Amino acid sequence: MNALQQHYDQYTAEDRHVWQLLFERQLQALPGRAAPEFMEGLARIGFTADRIPDFRQTNQVLRRLTGWELVAVPGIVDDAVFFGLLAARKFPATTWLRKLSELDYLEEPDMFHDVFGHVPLLTNLSFCRFLHQLGHIGTLHASDAGAAELLARLYWFTVEFGLIRDAGSGAARIYGAGILSSAGETRYSLGPEPTRQPFDIAQVLDTAFRKDVFQTTYFVLDSFEQLLPTLPAVQRQLRQAACLTESAD
Repeated sequence: MNALQQHYDQYTAEDRHVWQLLFERQLQALPGRAAPEFMEGLARIGFTADRIPDFRQTNQVLRRLTGWELVAVPGIVDDAVFFGLLAARKFPATTWLRKLSELDYLEEPDMFHDVFGHVPLLTNLSFCRFLHQLGHIGTLHASDAGAAELLARLYWFTVEFGLIRDAGSGAARIYGAGILSSAGETRYSLGPEPTRQPFDIAQVLDTAFRKDVFQTTYFVLDSFEQLLPTLPAVQRQLRQAACLTESAD
C-alpha cells in the first residue's frame, strides 16, 4: 500500500467547525457513559475541540505510550491490508471529515470516527495487545473460506460496538468506536431498547449484524483483559469454518 499523508494545512474552516461541533457534542454525552479507560485515553492523547488532531503529534504520543501509530488511508481498506497494519501496530485512519450536512450519519467512517473514536484506546496496553494479536490472526486467516465474516463479527462487536462493565458501579459503559463517535447510539446503546449480553465468544461469532441501523444486541466485557484469551477459540473456529467449506466443495 502506498503511503498517504495527512495534509494538515488543507483543512478548511468547515472542517475545523465540524470537528469542534462533534467533539463538544460527544464530550457532553460521554461522561458517565464511556468506559473510564476511554476517557483517560482521551486526556492522555490530548485531543481538544479547537484543533483537528495532527497525526504526527498523535503518533509521538502513541509510540511513547504503547508503540502504536496512525497510518493515513483513503477509506476502507481490504482485509489483508487492514490486518497487516494491525499486526504491525499501525491503525488505519482516514484524514477527511464529514460535511455539516452529514453530522449524524455517514456510510463510510470519517476522521472523527477513526481518530476520536479509536485513538484514545490505543493508549491502553491491554486493548492494544488484543488488536495486535487480532491483526496476526487476520493476516493468517483472512483469505480462508468463511473467515471474513467471523473476523468481521469479532471486530464489530468489540472494537466498533463493544460495551464493558464499570469496575466500580457494575454498569455497562461504552468502548466501541462506532458508538463513541455517534451521538444517537451513545444514548441508545445504554437505554432500554437494545439487548445487552455478557461477552461470550461463541455467541459473538454466531451473531450477524447490520451496518445501517443501531444495533439490537451489544456484548458486555468484564474487563479488557478478557479479550486476548478469546483469540485461540477464534482461531479454532476459523480453521473449522475453512475445513467445512473445503469439504463441501
